Amino acid sequence: MADMKQNIMTAEGLKELQEQYDYLTSVRRNEVAKQIEVARGFGDLSENAEYDEAKKEQGKLEEEISRLQALLRSAVVEEVSTDKVSVGTTVKFTSDMLGECEYAIVGTEQTDPENGRISYESAIGAALVGRKKGETVEVEIPAGTMKMTILSIKPTQKKAD
Repeated sequence: MADMKQNIMTAEGLKELQEQYDYLTSVRRNEVAKQIEVARGFGDLSENAEYDEAKKEQGKLEEEISRLQALLRSAVVEEVSTDKVSVGTTVKFTSDMLGECEYAIVGTEQTDPENGRISYESAIGAALVGRKKGETVEVEIPAGTMKMTILSIKPTQKKAD
C-alpha cells in the first residue's frame, strides 16, 4: 500500500471537516435517498428525469463523502508552539513587496487568503514554516523574489461564527 500523504491542519479545521462529514452522512444522505424514493414513484425509470437527477446527486454526494473520509484518515493536528511558524500560528511579517502583513498558517482545506488564511503548502506559507521571530526569508513568487522579516508569531484565534 502506498504511503498516504499527511493532511496537516489546525484543530479547528479538523473539527469543521468532521462536522461537514457528519452532516453529509447523517442528514444529506437521507435527504437524497428520499429524493430517489419520491422520484421512483413518478413511473418508468428509463424516462424519469427526476430519478436521473437524484441518482446524479447521490453520486456527487458519495464522492464528497469519500473525499472527506480520506482527508479525515490522513489528518494530523500538530501541537502549536509560538517558538516558530507552524500550522495553527498567525505570523506577522514585513516584506519588501507587500509591506506589513499578518496571515494565519492553516491546512490546505482551510485556505482563504482574502481573509488572512494561507496554506502551509503555499509559496509564502512554506517559506515561513519553521522560521522564528526576527528571521528574514526570501521566497519566489510570480512577481519575483520577495524578502520577508518575521515580526511576531502567535496562536491563531478561532474564527468567529
